[in-house]
Amino acid sequence: MGQQVYEEEIVARAAQAAGEGTVVRREIARSLRSELDGTVRLPNWITNRAPSGVRSAVGAMLYRGAEVVHRMGLGMPPARVPEVITIHDTVAWRFDDESPPERFAAHELRRAAAVIAPSQYAADDAAEFLGLEHVHAIYNGVDPVFLDAEPLSPESRAGLAITGPYVLHAGGASRRKNLEALAEAWEVVSAARPDLTLVLSGPPHPRRTALFARLPRTRLVGRVPAALVPGLFAGATTVVVPSLYEGFGLPALEGMAAGAPVVAARTSALPEVVGDAGVLVEPTGAAVAEGILFAASDDSAVSAMAARGRERAREFTWERSAREHAAVWRRVFSGS
Repeated sequence: MGQQVYEEEIVARAAQAAGEGTVVRREIARSLRSELDGTVRLPNWITNRAPSGVRSAVGAMLYRGAEVVHRMGLGMPPARVPEVITIHDTVAWRFDDESPPERFAAHELRRAAAVIAPSQYAADDAAEFLGLEHVHAIYNGVDPVFLDAEPLSPESRAGLAITGPYVLHAGGASRRKNLEALAEAWEVVSAARPDLTLVLSGPPHPRRTALFARLPRTRLVGRVPAALVPGLFAGATTVVVPSLYEGFGLPALEGMAAGAPVVAARTSALPEVVGDAGVLVEPTGAAVAEGILFAASDDSAVSAMAARGRERAREFTWERSAREHAAVWRRVFSGS
């Protein structure tokens, strides 16, 4: 989900960021059976299993006329002109319940003219893990609608069956999201604060259901309509991100932007994004519970922290991100 946001936001600003005289063209490859819109249809075997020569030939046709190609997904065929490639993290190699890495990914990343990662942590991790020497750290941004978001209306909350104050977890349910620790933490929190409900948003997943369906005062709301997401964050008593690994951690930034106190694990890129504007804890059930209970308290330090979070979030703009992307594109174009 974070990757989709990244692609749309950068593409929307690419032409302006690249500057006058630059022509930007977007290609979206879909499988033959996909119902999603795209500019080209490719058989799955080309993106997943085809020999490098075949993939390169397809790329040459797909990007005809381009002088620099930025691949935002490694499934796209490679180009025969200088390339920029985005890698968000190395979870495909590190966690067996994530989608496996494309078999050609490491080789194509090494031959790229430049690689972009969404945080310094992700850049350093990719460089060390995959043997890369040309990784640029460029932060993601946050949609300004989060900065001005108001809590959901009573009608919208009722539509999601949310009543009373709530703690929010938004995102996926793969192993790196550390939902086991959150479930353990919630047993402690729900006993100490019976007024709180734990709201979990994100695509339905059997791990999430198995962990939380039995726990008191939990609400699995599934995918929330995009128009309601900022208000869902703004109305949260706290936003919790207990992940073991994040290449960036967009839910933490969105929570900060919406003015909610954020509790995040002291792991991977999360300290880099949150800074001193949230509660950073070890990724254990006990530590996450302690962080939530503090963030949900009426301690004056919590409101001050939330205010710092909103101000810090203002620094993460997609305009700045697009400008820094364009600087990399220009350096690759000039060969410098």
